Amino acid sequence: MHLGLEGRRAAVAAASSGLGLAAARALAAEGARVAICGRDRERLASAAEAVGGGAHPILADVGSPEGATAFVREAQDALGGVDILVTNAGGPPPGGFASTPVDAYGAALDLNLISVVAMCKAAVPAMRERRWGRVVAITSLSVRQPIGNLILSNTARAGATGFLKTLAREVAGDGVTVNSLLPGSHATDRLRELNDGDLDRVAAGVPAGEVGDPADFGAFVAFLCSVHARYVTGSAIPVDGGEYAALL
Repeated sequence: MHLGLEGRRAAVAAASSGLGLAAARALAAEGARVAICGRDRERLASAAEAVGGGAHPILADVGSPEGATAFVREAQDALGGVDILVTNAGGPPPGGFASTPVDAYGAALDLNLISVVAMCKAAVPAMRERRWGRVVAITSLSVRQPIGNLILSNTARAGATGFLKTLAREVAGDGVTVNSLLPGSHATDRLRELNDGDLDRVAAGVPAGEVGDPADFGAFVAFLCSVHARYVTGSAIPVDGGEYAALL
């Protein structure tokens, strides 16, 4: 399927590894010009090489509003504008209600909620002016089905989902779509860290019988950015091999 992304300019956050890197690679494979960010210079350079297509590496930490805004601004400068924004960030530390102090919530909200707001504030106004834009947020299945021992992520990403849904309705008439993808268990460093490297055990709990391939997830990101997905907005879509158990 021809996605119509040739020459589009994409900023993909936290793309030095994992699902962000997979999204950047998929967009570049469709002819988009891509800027990525990460916190480690060497890993970022390696990721840019893996993305190919002259991807622009930008050293940035989206864990603060200033860092998130700076990433988008630098991507706009490097690419001459941003048509596609993929928001993404690492997860906060694990923990439950009893073990997580109140003062831990601020950093988690900055990382997984305020970063999304800041990146959208920096990128979406120009998209509205051009009457074409795509925002795809990588969040988590936890916004539909909270994950045990991840109370910070559950809380912050649910807030981001509320923001994204509201934004989607405000900008739909301007040719800008806003969607989020809710990954379940994918073969990423984060999943390995949370499960002591035992992905076979994780796979046993997935109806599909395996953990997700980040490349497949990246392809779904690219589709949501395509001309074919122009009527899809305000959606929060699980990509999870059947893990999400509820009817709606």
